[in-house]
Amino acid sequence: MSISESTVTFFNKTVTEYDSEEPVELSDDTVYRLALDYDEEGTMTELIEEFLGRVDKSKLDALIIGKWSDDCDESSESIVNTLVAHAAELPALRALFIGDMTYEECEISWIIQSDVTPLLNAFPLLEELRVRGANQLELQPFTHANLRTFAIESGGLPAELVEALIASTMPALTHLELWLGTEDYGFSGDVALYQRLVAKLRTPTLEYLGLRDSFLADELAVWLAGEEFVACLKTLDLSLGTIGDVGAEALFNSPHVAKLQTLDLEHHYISEEWQEKLKTLPITVDLSDPQEIEDEEDGRYVAVSE
Repeated sequence: MSISESTVTFFNKTVTEYDSEEPVELSDDTVYRLALDYDEEGTMTELIEEFLGRVDKSKLDALIIGKWSDDCDESSESIVNTLVAHAAELPALRALFIGDMTYEECEISWIIQSDVTPLLNAFPLLEELRVRGANQLELQPFTHANLRTFAIESGGLPAELVEALIASTMPALTHLELWLGTEDYGFSGDVALYQRLVAKLRTPTLEYLGLRDSFLADELAVWLAGEEFVACLKTLDLSLGTIGDVGAEALFNSPHVAKLQTLDLEHHYISEEWQEKLKTLPITVDLSDPQEIEDEEDGRYVAVSE
């Protein structure tokens, strides 16, 4: 599975494609997505400037940035710089998504990001930051008092980014979502690294923990099944990864997992026997998109890597 569709909802709003030839009106129900069409003249920086010139910047509370180059050969640095330059004019901005691209626009491993720390520093009231793509993505240790949702979608998450998060502080965090991916596309680290991460960033308000798209899904499940804090979550998300019967058994036997509202295991390698057992848990368990191993030499695959 690759990312085949653009985001439909973001920050509890319906996504609308920005069209320079159509009227633009900010509302409580709509968030605009800015993206360059194929072979379109101009740059994303120019498109952002045009968009901001047509709206009441003081009321803009959410924005999505989609494809910014035809050949996936440009980084997001100029986008970050442009948004930071307008920070004083955007006092209401609460949510940003940088890199909302389908595989047809740019494979997730090809998206070139940059240091997004300036966004966190420039927008201290930001509540949600979502970034797709970890290629050249950088983070410096930061403190952000109001960030509630932090997400990095990647086909391979480097340990350096996780270490930067471990050195950061987000006391209001309710939703932590990381796509770990595989070593072939940049993943480095181990379960111990994520144990340190969760120990540092877990807050009393944390409701959702997503360690998604991981080839370490069984190991992550075994670890999390034994953690008492899991019972305080609403959702544990291990979807898009390679979880099989080892992880399924650990989760099924965990008294903490049974206190969740939702356990998301979409895209899995769990046998029918253990699927049936998981369905008896007193919570919602997503077991959609089961996978089969046709050739043992090929092994298991995460849903999103390239």
